[in-house]
Amino acid sequence: MDLTTLFFLVIAAFIASFIDSTVGGGGLISTPALLATGMPVAFALGTNKVAAMMGSFTSVVTFWRAGKINKRMVLFLMPLSFFGSALGAYVVYMLPAAFMKNVIVVLLVVVAFYTYFRKDWGDVSHVKKFSKTILAGTIFIALVLGFYDGFFGPGTGSFLIFGFLFLGYDFVTAAGNAKALNFASGAGALVSFALAGTVYWSYGLAMGISMIFGAIVGSKVAIAKGASYVRPLYLVVTTLLVGKQVYELLFR
Repeated sequence: MDLTTLFFLVIAAFIASFIDSTVGGGGLISTPALLATGMPVAFALGTNKVAAMMGSFTSVVTFWRAGKINKRMVLFLMPLSFFGSALGAYVVYMLPAAFMKNVIVVLLVVVAFYTYFRKDWGDVSHVKKFSKTILAGTIFIALVLGFYDGFFGPGTGSFLIFGFLFLGYDFVTAAGNAKALNFASGAGALVSFALAGTVYWSYGLAMGISMIFGAIVGSKVAIAKGASYVRPLYLVVTTLLVGKQVYELLFR
């Protein structure tokens, strides 16, 4: 294990987890950092997933303890996200990646614009009880976005938050619910990477420890500051995701 490389990855992991703990998108930092070391793509993705799962679990625990997760709902939905992710990974070669990239750019742009122009969206939760409409919406979110996370991945956290906001949750609770489902769908992908043997466990575990601290700090800041902090960060990360996908479409 090269110590300079390890130090670089640990710092990148902390920053990635700080952002990811609230609005997702940490892979925009951690995955390129792993690739910058010369690591093969499959190993970079697998190693990142080990670390990301450690950070995600920490975020879920922090939001859970703060009462910013609908506990009964996410416990019901997490197996659906896991199943959806496993199914997505199974059919990953059935649809062309170029098609998915075109779709994802359009959807991310719509999400960003809708969130930007709804100035007071997510400031206060409008969910008073768990109705049949909420149940149907959350099942749809868990299965479809779990499938998407297993199949393709970029922007899953943003879409999950958007889905919960659309159902009436405030930004912080939407972020907490999203992290729980994102953790479940990511677990399915990690199983696939581990079985395929495309994980550098030493780097992944070291980055994971750093991500635990990043997730604790990021989650607590989000819970303390509320929508006034989460909303602009969400828009920034979504915009970066759009830019990344457009760049890959035009120049790769």
